[in-house]
Amino acid sequence: MALQSADLQGLIEKLHARYSSLLEGALASYIPELARVSPRLFSISITTVDGKTFSVGDVDVKFTLQSVSKPFVYGLASQELGRAALHGKVGVEPSGEAFNSIVELEKITHRPHNPMINSGAIAVTSLLGPADPKDRFSKILKLFSDLAGRKLEVDEAVFQSERSTAHRNRSIAHLMRHFDVIEGDIDASLDIYFRQCSILADVRDLSLMAATLANGGTQPQTKSRVFPRETIRDILSLMFTCGMYDSAGEWAFEVGLPAKSGVSGGLIAVVPGKMGIAVYSPLIDSRGHSHRGVSVLKDLSSELGLGIFSESES
Repeated sequence: MALQSADLQGLIEKLHARYSSLLEGALASYIPELARVSPRLFSISITTVDGKTFSVGDVDVKFTLQSVSKPFVYGLASQELGRAALHGKVGVEPSGEAFNSIVELEKITHRPHNPMINSGAIAVTSLLGPADPKDRFSKILKLFSDLAGRKLEVDEAVFQSERSTAHRNRSIAHLMRHFDVIEGDIDASLDIYFRQCSILADVRDLSLMAATLANGGTQPQTKSRVFPRETIRDILSLMFTCGMYDSAGEWAFEVGLPAKSGVSGGLIAVVPGKMGIAVYSPLIDSRGHSHRGVSVLKDLSSELGLGIFSESES
């Protein structure tokens, strides 16, 4: 992949023009605040491992991370708790189910299949220290600020919207408490999880987060180390096998990159050693992925040969 800066900028501008008129999908209406955004919003950003960012579209529009937050908080918990202890509570297998599945908790192990689905992400967040919820969330917010290279904030309206409508996530948390997967104050842990999902970022922030993973855990612009390399291996493995939920196999076959989506319309993909890619478009498909985002990533991977099993020019 011997591309010049002008090539990357030109390519994402071409893709933005190609899919700007695509209005398939729907807003995530089950979270009322997410149903208020314009369905026409659309942006793409790429950050390379040497810190160069290329963007097009509604790049200044901020949106909430939602499930894009999951791999990063998993990485934080893995460092804090240790790999073995964390995976004693949360597995590493693809679920083959939707992101809000509850069925695996009734099976033999009663633990979430992986940290990328809601049950696993709620468990991961609940296992973090310290005990004080404010301090625990401050640590999470600092993580994302370090990844973005600037101070990030929470969208309080989205937080309250999620908190008041998340009956299924509450059911998941109580079932995990029943099976001793999680402990402590369930409501406090859920509030932290809802706040984690409600952190605001723009598409350039997301491409920097993805580029940090591509760069072995070092933020490409600030040069600060956010994750150790061994944690990056685990994050990317889980993103590749589980990050796209019940379409993970199709995604691996068609795109071939570690990725993670969120129902607000954010989608990130990682090209290890090369770049992080982010797309924002709030119209999502039936699996919770940005409709435009999936189309853009398929084309980028195909045109540049980005898939991790693709032959590379360099």
